[in-house]
Amino acid sequence: MHSLDIETPRLLLRPLQESDAPFILELVNEPAFLANIGDKDVHDLAGARNYIEKGPQASYRQHGHGLLMVALRDGGEPVGICGLVKRDSLPHPDIGYAFLARHWGRGYASEAGAACLEHGRARLDIHYVVGITAPHNQGSIRVLEKLGLVYDRTLNLPGIDGPSLYFVPPGSAPV
Repeated sequence: MHSLDIETPRLLLRPLQESDAPFILELVNEPAFLANIGDKDVHDLAGARNYIEKGPQASYRQHGHGLLMVALRDGGEPVGICGLVKRDSLPHPDIGYAFLARHWGRGYASEAGAACLEHGRARLDIHYVVGITAPHNQGSIRVLEKLGLVYDRTLNLPGIDGPSLYFVPPGSAPV
């Protein structure tokens, strides 16, 4: 078991591996991913493997955390990715997630996000996590609010087209 492995009642979260490339290729090319997160320039399995290596796996090495594969405990079907992401453009890690549209509306993002936040606090000593989302992404706004974050302001981040809504823990100053 890897130190980043997380279990919830319905989900298993683990570090992304090269063998997850077919799933990543599908996820990052879904219309909702492209509209809400952006084009990651992943158009084939080699591109998906490169995304995993240069994104999540590089983050695990550099920061000790990153986006994790989220799969159903019952059967192991991959449903999305979720984890703590440290961006150069933000002072604190943010909670990131993306799920295949066919798995929306089942609470997986909230369940995985809550588990990642708890894992960050308990095992990684990360106590201040923010959230960002596109202003039009109502589903993501609801997830961030369910995770206990509150809207703080709108900001522009490098590498993200258009403004982002910035969410922070309620009533707390960064630590």
